Amino acid sequence: MNYRTESLKLLSRRLTCSDCGTEFGCDLSGNCWCAEETAKLPMPTTGGDCLCRDCLRAKAAAHVAT
Repeated sequence: MNYRTESLKLLSRRLTCSDCGTEFGCDLSGNCWCAEETAKLPMPTTGGDCLCRDCLRAKAAAHVAT
């Protein structure tokens, strides 16, 4: 394994959605699925973490509906 591969591996992490508990991957190198989403929500300030794709879309739809 070379230095670049090892570095990219360190940028990837497994997360659990703070709303539903689904496990998903986060690629901090900029290739994360969330970068493709049109909805951008602020990061929670009370210790929460990222949301899975379904929860992000549901929260965005609820926000638009209000």
